[in-house]
Amino acid sequence: MFKKIALLALFAISAFAIYNRERIIRSFSEDTRTINTSEVKLLFRQAPTIKQLTAELIKNGIISDGDHFNEYVAANRIDASQFAAGKYVILSQTHLASLVDGFVKGDNGHGNAEVKVNVDFNLCRGIEDIASSISKCILADSASIATYLFDPVIQSIYGFTEEEMPALFLPERYEMYFDTDAEAFTAFMANEFKSFWNKGRIVKMKSIGLSAPSQVATIASIVYSEQSKMEEEWPVIAKLYLNRIDKGIRLESDPTFKFCWGDKLEGVERLLNKHKEIDCPYNTYRYQGVPPGPICVVPRKVIDAVLNPANVNYIFMCGKPGGGGHNFAVTNREHDKNAAIYHVWLKKYLAEKNS
Repeated sequence: MFKKIALLALFAISAFAIYNRERIIRSFSEDTRTINTSEVKLLFRQAPTIKQLTAELIKNGIISDGDHFNEYVAANRIDASQFAAGKYVILSQTHLASLVDGFVKGDNGHGNAEVKVNVDFNLCRGIEDIASSISKCILADSASIATYLFDPVIQSIYGFTEEEMPALFLPERYEMYFDTDAEAFTAFMANEFKSFWNKGRIVKMKSIGLSAPSQVATIASIVYSEQSKMEEEWPVIAKLYLNRIDKGIRLESDPTFKFCWGDKLEGVERLLNKHKEIDCPYNTYRYQGVPPGPICVVPRKVIDAVLNPANVNYIFMCGKPGGGGHNFAVTNREHDKNAAIYHVWLKKYLAEKNS
């Protein structure tokens, strides 16, 4: 009797195995691969459920059989709740085991195969601009980034006032995980800031009479706003402003009062005396010394230009006819001559442009 039962059981198992032979082979074969013939990029803004993940894999031509994918996950006791959001690149003919494991969170909280994305934030004037630019690169939205950076507690942790906070950010192309949040992004930038501001730069900062990296970044932001293209002028302009600080002369930089107006002076080619009258702590025509914080974030090279200023005695500068560069001067008389030549050219240029 026992032998008959055993034979019946063996027969049943054999029949099931024969009927499901292909599925069993696919489920447990190490050579089961994806069907895509070229790499496919996937982006998940939220951690996908197994249903969502399966649907995306089928939709993008990575697998053809959703049931098989689910069976593999179940057979290998993979916790589908541990699939991670982020960016993934699925290579052609990827092993099923590697495909599934790639979406599972590792010890760092990211998917094992999650790849990093490029993060850029150039030409930003303040925290709002930084938040807007960053939100286009990572999962965190601009509101959450701005709220985090405007938090006085967070500013205190990093040793900045609200006005100084932009000095924390050194624009460059960085690589981060897509699902980076505001806190992780700020911590990342703080590490970059700490690495950049080494002992050597701190010594140079003190040697030029400035007391904090945020002050250097602020002078650099003025230099960059005056001249963003001709790098050879950066150390000259930097020294000009440092000379004015040493002599107790107001910086009188047009970009500073323009910053006070926000977007209202965008596209205005001729700034007038009435624009300089705005009462704003950043307006260096009204207030002496270094403004409360940067008027934009600047490349590292501009900061280094401030730390390594040219050996010049200039106090004044104005644009050269034709635009692009500047004429520099030591005395009022020289400057008045340069300014007169520039204004004659500017008047003619605007007349021709508007005719």
